[in-house]
Amino acid sequence: MQAILLAIATFIFAIDQFSLTEILYRPIVACPIIGLILGDPQTGLVVGGTYELMMVGNMPVGGAQPPNAVLGGIVGVVLAVNVGLPTEQALGAAVIFSLFGQYAVTLTFTFMSGMMAKADKAAAEANPSGITMVNNIAMCILGALFAAMAVAAYFGGQALGETLTKFSEDFSWLMAGLGAAGGMMRNVGFAVLLKIMLSNDLWGIFLAGFAAAAVLGNVDATSGAALILTAFIGVAIAINDFTLNLKIKENAGSGNGGVSDGI
Repeated sequence: MQAILLAIATFIFAIDQFSLTEILYRPIVACPIIGLILGDPQTGLVVGGTYELMMVGNMPVGGAQPPNAVLGGIVGVVLAVNVGLPTEQALGAAVIFSLFGQYAVTLTFTFMSGMMAKADKAAAEANPSGITMVNNIAMCILGALFAAMAVAAYFGGQALGETLTKFSEDFSWLMAGLGAAGGMMRNVGFAVLLKIMLSNDLWGIFLAGFAAAAVLGNVDATSGAALILTAFIGVAIAINDFTLNLKIKENAGSGNGGVSDGI
């Protein structure tokens, strides 16, 4: 029963990351649920909180696929509860599974890229069910892969982790190819986002954010929270820009000033 519930929960968390987007997949939410299934919610909460801190800035952007937070957290709880490893050791052993989760996502996206023609055809024919079918296929493939690896970790424990590590060493050419694909996708994905979102007047903010992240990341006192601190700077700039533009529009419509002089 535990294995069945683990497979179902993992399936839901896997598709939530890209399709449901209810934040169920984040370790701080998913790991306590897995711990409850395994009979130790407290360990699940401890592992989930620790892993969330590790992965807080590690999120997929566009096509970029970092080591997967879903599978790593789930397997970390399994190893901590079933094998009895301390939290740090369990998460360390689960890193290999987070990498295999990254590979599973990359393979799924690669396969589904060939299915996009069917989605385009369904859209051209105004056929919502055809588009839904393509989405369901992607969710089923990804959910099934994640569920299978979680159940394998449940029954295999540390032995399977060692096996997968040996597999990655023996078939390094395959892992190197998937790693290269994942590394390329992060650049392509970010470029796609910039093409859609970035306007010419935002280049200065973009470069300033890049510089801030680089500087904060190389200072010992701020390196652990460089992305969060940079995000706070971005929020401050966004709030200032919003309020400034709001005041300009209010004044322009009040008769107190004209559009031409910007007052």
